[in-house]
Amino acid sequence: MNLPELEFVFEIRATIDTDVHIGRGPEERLSFTPVTGGAVAGPRLNGEVLGGGGDWAVERFGTAQLEARYMIRADDGFVIDVLNRGYFRATDDVIERMERGEDVPEDDPGLYFRTAPVFQTDGPPHRWLAENQFVGLARDEGGQVCIRIFLVR
Repeated sequence: MNLPELEFVFEIRATIDTDVHIGRGPEERLSFTPVTGGAVAGPRLNGEVLGGGGDWAVERFGTAQLEARYMIRADDGFVIDVLNRGYFRATDDVIERMERGEDVPEDDPGLYFRTAPVFQTDGPPHRWLAENQFVGLARDEGGQVCIRIFLVR
């Protein structure tokens, strides 16, 4: 049986604003976190994260289901739409460390922060983004959400 292989293609470093509590019920919490900018760098894509998008999160029983929507402008000027869905879960210890401002690495056993981004663009040099499956390993670092993006082969 062949197992999928992962190829690192770039990292998204999204700058975010304070999250906004929207509401819901006693066992879940809905919030929105604005994306205000950022950078993209890696072997297959470089550019900037455009402000104006955001991340909606529904937290149930300690796990947040995430759905972020924002855009990237590649260095060559083409715009790429990003829909990034995933999950965030952390132990109480990791949450306390993050609240103190500590950067917790994505491979910390107390942190699960994984995504499955989907890209759309009509920019010819970036069509490969709209034609393949990707996974992301995420972490908070230096006040940004950082997502290492891997192409699934």
